[in-house]
Amino acid sequence: MSEPRTNDRIRVPEVRLVGPGGEQVGVVKMEVALRLAQEADLDLVEVAPNSKPPVVKIMDYGKFKYEAAQKAKEARRNQANTILKEVRFRLKIDSHDYETKRKRAEGFLKAGDKVKAMILFRGREQSRPEQGVRLLQRFAEDVAEYGVVENTPTIDGRNMVMIIGPLKNKSDAKAEANATRAARKAEATAAKAPAKAAAQEKSAAADPTTTTED
Repeated sequence: MSEPRTNDRIRVPEVRLVGPGGEQVGVVKMEVALRLAQEADLDLVEVAPNSKPPVVKIMDYGKFKYEAAQKAKEARRNQANTILKEVRFRLKIDSHDYETKRKRAEGFLKAGDKVKAMILFRGREQSRPEQGVRLLQRFAEDVAEYGVVENTPTIDGRNMVMIIGPLKNKSDAKAEANATRAARKAEATAAKAPAKAAAQEKSAAADPTTTTED
């Protein structure tokens, strides 16, 4: 991907200028935009070259490139860790089976994995793709708390497929799961404490020679 034009490399008579804080300055002459960027000791970067006039923004371009590179690196790492889990449906699915598959898909999404929802058409069912679309749309709505549709329903041979991506990446999902387990363990320990103390008191009362220490 080529880098955007910056500063003197932007050779157009006028531009639509966006300030360093995201404020809309409006359409100005190119020399005015350059002067404002120089006065702010920042760069003028073309962010929408195909607009008429092109849109430029005053920013620290070096910082912008660094942050963009870090985001791309994080995205690649999350993508590498993400697993595509498959959930299969029949067009005529009963409510119990549907709920089982929904809960399974929610578990995958909460863990940071993508879900490939697939409808397996049989015989004449292939002539009713609109029913498959409705089923997958319903499924997407039911798991919307944990995932978002990345690829809308499409025909793949005799099947219909939809991809749902997790709202949380793999690392965040793992950290949240660890925190939840730690909280549950702490709650369980706290719940056992009164019973343990009562048992110690009962033991001490039964045996006068027994002493308890704080």
